[in-house]
Amino acid sequence: MELLVNYSVVSEFILLGLSKSQNLQILFFLGFFAVYVGIVLGNLLILVTVTFDSRLHTPMYFLLINLSCIDMILASFATPKMIVDFLREQKTISWWGCYSQMFFMHLLGGSEMMLLVSMAIDRYVAICKPLHYMTIMSPRVLVGLVLTSYAVGFVHSSSQMAFMLNLPFCGPNVVDSFFCDLPLVIKLACKDTYMLQLLVVADSGLLSLICFLLLLVSYTIIIYSVRHRAASGSSKAFSTLSAHITVVTLFFDPCVFIYVWPFNRYSVDKILSVFYTIFTPLLNPIIYTLRNEEVKAAIKKIRTRHINSTHSL
Repeated sequence: MELLVNYSVVSEFILLGLSKSQNLQILFFLGFFAVYVGIVLGNLLILVTVTFDSRLHTPMYFLLINLSCIDMILASFATPKMIVDFLREQKTISWWGCYSQMFFMHLLGGSEMMLLVSMAIDRYVAICKPLHYMTIMSPRVLVGLVLTSYAVGFVHSSSQMAFMLNLPFCGPNVVDSFFCDLPLVIKLACKDTYMLQLLVVADSGLLSLICFLLLLVSYTIIIYSVRHRAASGSSKAFSTLSAHITVVTLFFDPCVFIYVWPFNRYSVDKILSVFYTIFTPLLNPIIYTLRNEEVKAAIKKIRTRHINSTHSL
């Protein structure tokens, strides 16, 4: 116990951010502030549209609004601090603040992976078993899928954070990123953490691999089924599928590089971390609105209704 007290003297960490150039930091501040506002507004637009249009009260859109909620929180666990830090000389974060960032990163990341699997299951049932769709994808099943997604994310995050609890931090406290990333923080501990680094990669890599294989099998079956349908029915199905597959690709590609690539590729990881935590939550609502005729029609209907109510006043 005495040894732990003597070693664990680090109370805060210094974040290096994305750049040391003052001019670039001002540019980054303006750019990322605009992107963050776009993330919040885009995902809120989906939430409002699905909530207020009864035609979208279907299993697919119930899962979609959960995805939007996760994306908003995923973009908010580190991005606001990063934006404020662009205007600061000293970019520091407390030990518990750092711990919280890592916990929410893995909680939301794991939950989103499983939610994407749930969305693939939904599309499989809708396309391969259309006559039984509403029966199979009942409210009870939907709630179960969503709760399972959050539970898997929580278990995954808790298992990752367990590696951190008893690590001694006594010296270097500089994290070469804009947020506390678990592999980067573990390397700062005052002990050999090679095995822990492997466990972190194995934990995240295993979850990513299982989800990816489930998605690959699901979408392969779906695409095979769609190709053997009539052209009129397959056109809409392919449109919906393309949006789902695009989102899955955007989400899993950075995961592969961040947690499966060697640990010394941090310059690459920093760029991919930005894409994973900021640009993916921005692109998801764009993809689901621009490539989904039902959502576009619902947005137009709500806008028309709002304009008419304004004129009537």
